[in-house]
Amino acid sequence: MSWLLNLYETYESNSSHIGKIEKKHNDQEYTLLPVSHTTQNAHIEVLITEEGEFHSARVVDKDDMSTLIPCTEDAANRAGSKIAPYPLHDKLSYVAGDYTAYGGEVKKEELFPYYINQLREWADSPFAVAKVKSIYGYLSKGSLIRDLVMARVLFADADRRIFDKWDAVAEALHGAKPPLYALVPGDPGSAFVRFNVYSADKLLTDVWKDKEMYDSFIQFYSGKLGDEELCYVSGKRLPSTDKHANKIRNAADKAKLISANDNSGFTFRGRFRTSLEAASISYEVSQKAHNALKWLINRQGMQMDQRVFLVWGNEEPDIPGVTEDMFSISPITVAVKEKKVSTNREFAGEVAKAFAGYRNRLHSPSKANVNILILDSATTGRMAVLYYRNMDKEVYLNRLVKWHSTCAWLHRYRKNEDGNYTQFYGAPATKDIAYAAYGPRAGDKIVKGLMERMLPCIIDERKIPPDIVAGAVQRASNPVAMERWEWEKTLSITCALINRRRGLELSLDAGNNDRDYLFGRLLAVADVLERRALGSEERESNALRYMSAYAKHPARTWRTIQDSLRPYQARLGPKGIYLSKLIDEIGSRMPIEAFTNKPLSDLYLLGFYSQRHELYQSKIHNADDASN
Repeated sequence: MSWLLNLYETYESNSSHIGKIEKKHNDQEYTLLPVSHTTQNAHIEVLITEEGEFHSARVVDKDDMSTLIPCTEDAANRAGSKIAPYPLHDKLSYVAGDYTAYGGEVKKEELFPYYINQLREWADSPFAVAKVKSIYGYLSKGSLIRDLVMARVLFADADRRIFDKWDAVAEALHGAKPPLYALVPGDPGSAFVRFNVYSADKLLTDVWKDKEMYDSFIQFYSGKLGDEELCYVSGKRLPSTDKHANKIRNAADKAKLISANDNSGFTFRGRFRTSLEAASISYEVSQKAHNALKWLINRQGMQMDQRVFLVWGNEEPDIPGVTEDMFSISPITVAVKEKKVSTNREFAGEVAKAFAGYRNRLHSPSKANVNILILDSATTGRMAVLYYRNMDKEVYLNRLVKWHSTCAWLHRYRKNEDGNYTQFYGAPATKDIAYAAYGPRAGDKIVKGLMERMLPCIIDERKIPPDIVAGAVQRASNPVAMERWEWEKTLSITCALINRRRGLELSLDAGNNDRDYLFGRLLAVADVLERRALGSEERESNALRYMSAYAKHPARTWRTIQDSLRPYQARLGPKGIYLSKLIDEIGSRMPIEAFTNKPLSDLYLLGFYSQRHELYQSKIHNADDASN
């Protein structure tokens, strides 16, 4: 229950965000829902005057459909033929008193009486505000379908029957398909209607954004909750519930974290008499915890194939996640100048500075904890907590600093705000590690599984599983199987994984005489030499073409690569003397007994990358010196 308690405390600490509309990067709106409220996509908006008369109606634009609505326990859990109206906004079959009069079909009985009686009870209560009374006053007349037909939102035939689909008859009578019939598949009775109040002399807040409306329904509905029970989360005696929220990951999500509706099966047999004996949770705690979870997922959660990775703090939700790369956390801090690369120690200090801002946000150090949560569902209706960890914020940030400064390398696959590729130094994102190890066609199931496996490596400082590193090394050693950009990305990520264990610098270690490191340097010089000779000619060098064989049989393959270099050395002439001498210098460092066909370890990739980077940097420096 600790994760529920922490979510409940997060809701209480961020009450200023309740009802406040926020936007994701794709402009999708979300908010921290008030208690007893949920969201629905509305298709029709009906404007009603303050006197309770019809004013106008329109089909809602797709980017404006999300609507915050009051909700009862029964309405939130209605399914199939169950009759459970929402208190205010609902489907056309519920809110239209003349629905059946215009040919609308219902499965059992008319739904409008259930809806209007519930709305009347709210409108007649001491908590009702003027907008509720205006909407009730209009809907009690039972003329919604007629008014929608007059407003040309709905369309009817000569017998006053609304068209349930736009067929040839409808087109002959009214022309091209109208917006509502294109928006709502099937019966228009399933179209969701939201109501708003119009005033000619003053500007009114939209009903679904009005705090007075939220408070009005919360106060009204609080008197209708169940009996008080001991809440296992808060430890207080509060009205309990056995109907908990869905729509946790998105508006169409039917999976629940807590459910107890199997009274005929084996859920309680031999264990408990009722579901409340297994877990008694108060309505208030359930609502606030689930609403906080929805808000956090929209705000900062990472989703992969319905699996949610979420990190947050109770008082300060903004916490760097475990799945992100260093560029996402602090792109300015980790940007690397082309002419200078920091050492690991210097970079660790820069990473610590990047995380200092999160440390400075501690309002109450005694409560400064971080929550790490992973959710997923195996079926449509059930969701599980796969992983949960609550740890001290300082410890968590220190673990992140160590991860991002030890599993670090130079990368060039991220884009800046201008859409241009930029380089950064740091740890890659766990999702990118998955693609480096298994390829871009790896299924979501494999990717999310690897992301979960990487968590202990970051949070508990465990070693990276060897199969992940081996997979990345194998792909990085086969550049001809990928496009150039993909291989460069795979190579830098692989070097970061190797560096996590080896602890070497990006800058070239000219004094390292390890056999595998030297073989990697030789391959890099051969690649750069041929690339410079080719100039603008676009094709892979022989060094990269033979790279996979080179890793398995280095001595034999090197002779093939060296033979292929001769025409390029001749083409470069004096310009290639330095690179030819460098090959000789590196080769002279290797003992004769080490020049064998024993397969290379992953260390050769670090030697290859560092040597190639050093040569590219030298070329940049020389070009700058010439220009000066």
